Amino acid sequence: MLKLQWKHFGLVAVLILALFLAACGGDEEETENEGTTDNTGSENTEENTEENTGVALGNEELELVYVEWDSEVASTHVIANVLASQGYDVEVTPVNNAAMWEAVASDEADGMVGAWLPGTHEAQFNEFGEEVVQLGANLEGAKIGLVVPAYMEATTIDDLADFADDLDNKITGIEDGSGVVAASRDAIADHGLEGWEVQTSSSGAMTTVLGEAISNEEPIVVTGWTPHWKFAEYDLKYLEDPEESFGGAETIETMVRQGLEEDSPAAYQILDNFEWTPADMESVMLEVMNGTSPEDAAANWVENNQDTVDEWTAGLE
Repeated sequence: MLKLQWKHFGLVAVLILALFLAACGGDEEETENEGTTDNTGSENTEENTEENTGVALGNEELELVYVEWDSEVASTHVIANVLASQGYDVEVTPVNNAAMWEAVASDEADGMVGAWLPGTHEAQFNEFGEEVVQLGANLEGAKIGLVVPAYMEATTIDDLADFADDLDNKITGIEDGSGVVAASRDAIADHGLEGWEVQTSSSGAMTTVLGEAISNEEPIVVTGWTPHWKFAEYDLKYLEDPEESFGGAETIETMVRQGLEEDSPAAYQILDNFEWTPADMESVMLEVMNGTSPEDAAANWVENNQDTVDEWTAGLE
C-alpha cells in the first residue's frame, strides 16, 4: 500500500516537474520572440531613419546644356556647382537654342535652367514642350526688348526711324534663332521700320559693339534682356513697345528630361528647388564680365549665399 502511494506520488511529481519545465520553456521562447521583435523593430527604425535623412543620388553623372548667353552661363554654372557639392559629376555643355531643347527632349542631356517663357523660347516650347518635364520658374521678372544708351533721345521703337541714317538701319543682335532676334524682326514689321534689319552675331560680340559705341557716345540699338550685367555696367533704357512685339514679362524656367526623377532623385529635387533673383544672377554675370572664370564666379556666389543654397538642398543631408 505504501509502495502504491509513493508510486502515485512519484507520478504526480513527474507531472508537476513536466508542467514546470514546459512553463519555463514557454517563457524562454516568449523572451526569445520578444527579443527578435525588438531587434527587427530596431533594424526597421534604422532603415527608416536612413531613408528619411536624405534623397538618393541615383545616377551620379549629369549633363546640363545651356545657350552661351551671359545669364545662362551664370545660372548653369551656379546650379552645376551645387549639384557637384552633393556628389554629382556634372558636365556643362554650351549649345544653340534649338539644340538645347532637343538635347533634353531626346534624353541626350539631363536638363537646362535657361528656358525663357512665354516669348523668347515659344517656338522651341511648342516643338519640344511635351517631351520634357517643366519644373517651373527659377527666376521671375525677366524681360526682352530693344535697348539703347540713355543719352539717345529715342523713347519708343517708332522713334528709331529718326536714327535710320546714324544706325544704318541696323539693330545689333545676338545669335540667329534666338527669341529676342525673332521678336526684333517682328518689331520691325509691327512698327513700320521699312528697310531695317537685325544684324546677328553673338551675345559677346553684341556687348563689345555696345561698349565701343557708348565709349564714343554714338547711337546704337541692341537686342536686350534682363537680367544682364550690361545694365549694371552702362546707363541703358528699353525702348517702349506700343505694339507689344516683345510681349510682357518673362520667366526663366528649368526643364529636365523625362525619367530624371527616377534616375537621379536628389538632382531632380535640387533642380526643382532652384530659384534666385535677377540681382543674384547679375552679380555672377558681372564678375564673369570682369574676368573671373564662370566656375570661380559661381563658387564665390555659392559660398556667399549659403542660406539660399541650403533651401535648394533641403532634405538631402
